[in-house]
Amino acid sequence: MTSEDPAVLAEQLTSTLRHLVLLLRRAVAGQPVTSQQYAVLGSLEHGPRRMTELAEEHAVQLPTMTVQINRLEDPGLVARGTDPTDARVRTVELTEEGRARLRAVREARVAFIARELDTLTDDERAALAAALPALNRLGRRH
Repeated sequence: MTSEDPAVLAEQLTSTLRHLVLLLRRAVAGQPVTSQQYAVLGSLEHGPRRMTELAEEHAVQLPTMTVQINRLEDPGLVARGTDPTDARVRTVELTEEGRARLRAVREARVAFIARELDTLTDDERAALAAALPALNRLGRRH
């Protein structure tokens, strides 16, 4: 089996992604927003979303997403609304404070990762850059 074998590559990618997720969590350690909350804020960046859509996107049950939204709503990072096409449907959107917090966390994360990337060789950074299109395609398929 070679690293081009999908099963082997999947195993290697899974292990690497786990380490990268932990690295990203360290990047925002000490921030007032958890990594999970940051992910939810990012999901709301382009406009209001239905609670059910958010739960599905984050692969959690609706009650779990409701708890996350409650935790984001208390400090004023998100606001609830209703869907204009169906008043029974609850939506969630970023507030200005939520946008500011998302921006701050993103900037901290990018700065942290940039420092980590600076420790790599030029060839290693080029290899990462070359892999990004395939990783983006893989991540956007679902």
